[in-house]
This record gives sequence, structure tokens and C-alpha cells, in this order.
Amino acid sequence: MLGELEKLAREEQVDRSELIRRLIDHALKQKRVERALNAYSEGRVTLWKAAEMAGLSLRAMMEVVKASKTLVPYGLEELERDIAYVKKETSRQ
Repeated sequence: MLGELEKLAREEQVDRSELIRRLIDHALKQKRVERALNAYSEGRVTLWKAAEMAGLSLRAMMEVVKASKTLVPYGLEELERDIAYVKKETSRQ
């Protein structure tokens, strides 16, 4: 593993500790997205909340859901909640 880290650090022209920081940051971001996607697919949170949990824009989260081919748990309650949110956001502008 150390050899692979050294090789990758040379390729990216950074020192090993910087590479490790970048890898950890990438892994943490990926984990946030996975957790948000799971919560959304289980119907525990809305797409808006999942995007917030993942640290992504709504559009980016929609792309993640699409790419993962996750079934969308969307019913009347979710529709009403989204309409209320859009109305609230629109009235602010």
C-alpha cells in the first residue's frame, strides 16, 4: 500500500501526506453521498434533504440518483412537501 501511495504521489506531483489528505477527503465525500442516497432510497428523507446531507446541489443529487438507478420513493406526501417548499422559496425572491 505504501508503494502504491508513493507512486501515486509522484504521478500527481504532491507529497505523500498531501495525497493521503486528498484521498481521505474524497472517501469522506463519497461516504456522505452513499449515506444520503441510502436515506433517500429508504424514504427517510426527501431529495432536498439528501442533497443537503451529501453536500451537493439538488441538481447534482438528482444526477447521483439517476446514475445509481435508485428507485424514487415519491408519493403524494412528497409532492405536497416539494410544492410547499418551492412556493416558500419563490415568495422569498
